[in-house]
Amino acid sequence: MTEYKNFKVIIAGAGGIGRAVGLLLAEYADFGVSLFLGDRDIAAATDAAHWIRTGSTRAVHTEAFGLLPGYENQENSVFVHADIILDCLPGSEAPRIGAIAKKHGLHYVNLTEYVEETEQLKKMARDARTGFILQSGLAPGFVNILANSLYKEFVLRFKNEKVEYIGMKVGALTENAESPHFYGLTWSPVGVATEYLKDALIIDNFKKTSVPSLSDQSSIIINGIQYEENYTSGGAADLPDAFAGLARKLDYKTLRYPGHYNWIKKLLQQVPQGADPVEFLEKHMLSSVPLTDKDMVVIYASVRGYDHLTHLRSIEKAFKIGPARVGNTTMRAIQSTTAAPMAECVRMLLTGRHKGVILQSQIDPAIYLTGPFIRAVYFPGENIKKNEQDAGVTAAA
Repeated sequence: MTEYKNFKVIIAGAGGIGRAVGLLLAEYADFGVSLFLGDRDIAAATDAAHWIRTGSTRAVHTEAFGLLPGYENQENSVFVHADIILDCLPGSEAPRIGAIAKKHGLHYVNLTEYVEETEQLKKMARDARTGFILQSGLAPGFVNILANSLYKEFVLRFKNEKVEYIGMKVGALTENAESPHFYGLTWSPVGVATEYLKDALIIDNFKKTSVPSLSDQSSIIINGIQYEENYTSGGAADLPDAFAGLARKLDYKTLRYPGHYNWIKKLLQQVPQGADPVEFLEKHMLSSVPLTDKDMVVIYASVRGYDHLTHLRSIEKAFKIGPARVGNTTMRAIQSTTAAPMAECVRMLLTGRHKGVILQSQIDPAIYLTGPFIRAVYFPGENIKKNEQDAGVTAAA
């Protein structure tokens, strides 16, 4: 670690994830932070700042501000003299917030699974003087680094760099689900609708390719419970690029309860001609599927391939995470599992010397998975060896 320093951290977006990452930073950071919560709704930003202050067991400075179009050009802007901006806004806003970060010389971290916006940011930040970590949440984010960790373990144990399959699967679910949708909304319905409709990137026969979302439905049993899995967009991050030529097959799939995907497909058959299918699906989910605060997140990653004796081997890791106690507050599972990976990336940038775009395959799993935020949420109570080095990045393979 570098010497103790207080960093000015801007969080753009005062919703569930924005306030969650603020609380995690306040509660577990091994460096000082002052938090500035920005939102187009100043009342929401003020409420989030208060929620973090009262939710943390540690004293932390929090301040709210209005995040409006053109705000970055105002005199005495909050962006001046800041260190980093965390983009917790809808994915469509990512290029705008990324441009603000580059203009003011700030580090930047976002969450979005949106592929087009991510490509825009990669081009924009190629020559940035600060670090830009993209797609840093749960999926994309944590599950990709977990899969990379399993791949490295496979190569070390079985001495074979080429594998048959790398699989990443995540489901934000409820404990109970009723017919006909077999689902409960635990995060943004527009995000769910978007990942169901945009194409997914995979590796097939060692080559990166694009496939339609919801085009490969199958069953899987994780910790004795049966789920359905299907292609959805964005969750693979940059792994289809990093592992092309190394993995015969690689994919990301979203986990749901049996029956859900058939319900979604029936809805999509009803989209009127000329209508926006994302808006149509979002509207019907909001009217049919209950919102819930009591949730769980199921995560599964696996690597399968042959050892030097041509025996088929598999390494896998599964998580089932429920609501988590952080400070004086209980967070929903989707909040903590999304915000903790982002906070870990914040630590990496603020305590390191990174420049330009940093993608998930470039983050060192050994350091990331033992960081304080990941340990608190994903490995509570486990004796994970802590790496005291400054957070770093390495190549995927």
